[in-house]
Amino acid sequence: MPVDSEQPSPPSSRAGRDLPAAIAVGLFLFGLVVVTLVFWPPGMVLLLVLLTSLGAVELHQALRKVGMTSAIIPVVIGNIAIIGGTYAAAELQQYTNVAWHVVLLGTIGGTVLVALGWRMLGGADGYARDSAASLFIIGYVPLLASFVGLILAQDHGVAKLVAVFLCIVASDTGGYAAGATLGKHRMAPVVSPKKTWEGLVGSFALALIVGTLDVVFVMGEPWWVGVLLAIVVVIFGTAGDLIESMIKRDVGIKDMSSFVPGHGGVMDRLDSTLVAVPAAWALFTLLGLGA
Repeated sequence: MPVDSEQPSPPSSRAGRDLPAAIAVGLFLFGLVVVTLVFWPPGMVLLLVLLTSLGAVELHQALRKVGMTSAIIPVVIGNIAIIGGTYAAAELQQYTNVAWHVVLLGTIGGTVLVALGWRMLGGADGYARDSAASLFIIGYVPLLASFVGLILAQDHGVAKLVAVFLCIVASDTGGYAAGATLGKHRMAPVVSPKKTWEGLVGSFALALIVGTLDVVFVMGEPWWVGVLLAIVVVIFGTAGDLIESMIKRDVGIKDMSSFVPGHGGVMDRLDSTLVAVPAAWALFTLLGLGA
């Protein structure tokens, strides 16, 4: 039977994505996060290690388009050591004399040294350029992602991490809803033409509501802590989104990869989180909630 060329294609969003696939995958990933956080928090770290390892590979492939080749094997191994080791050290710090920051600095330093040594095998031509690619991925992915484990290892870490994640989701959802329906004034046309000031207002509005309710009724902290958390998450999460947009524009790609159906690449999902979580950790620490 001949194929009807006029058959309607799957519904897509304004961004041109397969909307049903995006929703299904998004719900699946959200379910994994919820299940691991509630029933087995270390599983959240394992999931993070898997996703960030894939993200590091995506960045490696993207940077190759502009002639930069990272030492991806030691970078991925280092990614596992940095995130997993830092979380384990923070979780077990009360039972050992090894502080988490010692493990974090040691694993980062070790990964950098191995990556630099690994690239030496390729000769001097392009050494500085390729080494810069490795250091960029190490600083962008495992270093920033390690703060997820640091929050999780704190007292009431699950509740804190849930609050941060909910603010990130609320920011993305509010921004998309307001931007898609009301967006007229572009916020950063050179970096991300689809981002609007109306969308940013929507991000703040929904994140403030969700963050305040979660902090008051789940964390048991004053309402103004939720307000501060929402503001920090929206500002730094939006910055993370714009940073990844700059990378993609520089290397000439729309998505980091097709690893996540309906969403593009893993880094297209982690971009806000990688920048927002360290900022949230700093806020908790400054407010005396980082124990």
